[in-house]
Amino acid sequence: MFGPQIFTSVIDSYLPEPHASLLNGILFGIDLKTSRVFYEKLKMVGLIHIVVLSGINITLLGSLVGSITGFFSKRASLLLTILTIILFILFVGPKAPIVRAGIMGIITLVAVIFGKKNISLYSLFLSFLMIATFYPQWIGTISLQLSYGATLGIILFGLPNSKNQIINDLKTTFAASIFTVPIIFLYFRQISFISPVSNILVGWTILPIMVLGFITALFGSINYYFGLLPSLILYGLLSYIIIVVNTLSSLPFIFFQFK
Repeated sequence: MFGPQIFTSVIDSYLPEPHASLLNGILFGIDLKTSRVFYEKLKMVGLIHIVVLSGINITLLGSLVGSITGFFSKRASLLLTILTIILFILFVGPKAPIVRAGIMGIITLVAVIFGKKNISLYSLFLSFLMIATFYPQWIGTISLQLSYGATLGIILFGLPNSKNQIINDLKTTFAASIFTVPIIFLYFRQISFISPVSNILVGWTILPIMVLGFITALFGSINYYFGLLPSLILYGLLSYIIIVVNTLSSLPFIFFQFK
């Protein structure tokens, strides 16, 4: 039976650290325990949200599928994209954080496709009421709060209005970070002044990394050589993120920790 453990072990067989942990964090929200130093650097540059399965990555995946299926009717595209998100949840295992992220991703996706803030905000509020009613223990979790923060940012400021998909993706990523930064400050008592820059530099890589990561994990679980080519491309993209993180985190006065 397929599960995250199978695919993470496949990824580990292709990539060194911290590349493997970074990819497993982006795809499955797995804690970077084997790369604690790098984890701290991600917090310093304001990129910790890319390795927390909070709905941001699922939203980006949904946006990609929505773009690919855009030649269908709007309803068909939406249904196919929602199906992709559901399959993703089953792919990584339907645990609470992933289900939460899936719900938030679908809500945001509806906003992105229809471009209507009022309906999206109403849906966001209803989802909060449902979770508060049936799963009140989720309300206090940082992953849920990051999900809502990212989703609210996208609905308010990140809806696509350009014909350039790269610009739309950057806008979505930056908007998602607007409301996650205060949440990170609240929990970790830290603030990254370089976060807008790091998100712009790294944001465009998340979608191709997710797609190539899924291909590598799935094909590599069948035969090692099937996943070799996409893993090499992944190595380049992940190396770029690591260089950005290491470079920006070494700059003075870009990060402050409050006691």
